[in-house]
Amino acid sequence: MPGFAQRLAGIPWRSIARQGLSRVFLVAKAYCVIHVVNDHLCSVTLVRGASMLPSLNLAGDAVCTIHDPDTVAVDRVSVRLGRVAPGDIVLMISPEDPRKSVVKRVVGMQGDSVTYLVDPGKSDSSSRTVVVPQDHVWVQGDNIFASNDSRQFGAVPYGLITGKIFCRVWPPESFGAIDDATKQS
Repeated sequence: MPGFAQRLAGIPWRSIARQGLSRVFLVAKAYCVIHVVNDHLCSVTLVRGASMLPSLNLAGDAVCTIHDPDTVAVDRVSVRLGRVAPGDIVLMISPEDPRKSVVKRVVGMQGDSVTYLVDPGKSDSSSRTVVVPQDHVWVQGDNIFASNDSRQFGAVPYGLITGKIFCRVWPPESFGAIDDATKQS
């Protein structure tokens, strides 16, 4: 036993503890940087569903089961600076279920008049015009037949928008900026 105690006494415990603590702090710092970048600057998100077809090649229903969902880059700074405009595709907290995020296109900003079909599935569907209230936006999915959007839940408070989608990251063959060429009026 004395040989074992001597071996234990010869181990540089302070140096090992210092190195371990240093690595723990390094991991904590890295986590903080990742958190700040992801929540406040830029992040990536996986987009599922059919509401933004054909702009975003989405999965999750019978229409497009052979395709992977898109992974997109989200700019979180533009929203804070008020740089969201009609035609932009945004990530927002669902007004119906705050635990979910949804992707929609901004169609109107505060003060804009927006005309939309009440029931696009019917050929004799009537249209309705609304004025978007202050500090709200009107959002719609590009696929009006499969989108639950402002036509159902009304104008959305601007504060629910968490980011502006600016780049498709995945699949690789579709990689690129989502710019004015993909915006619809």
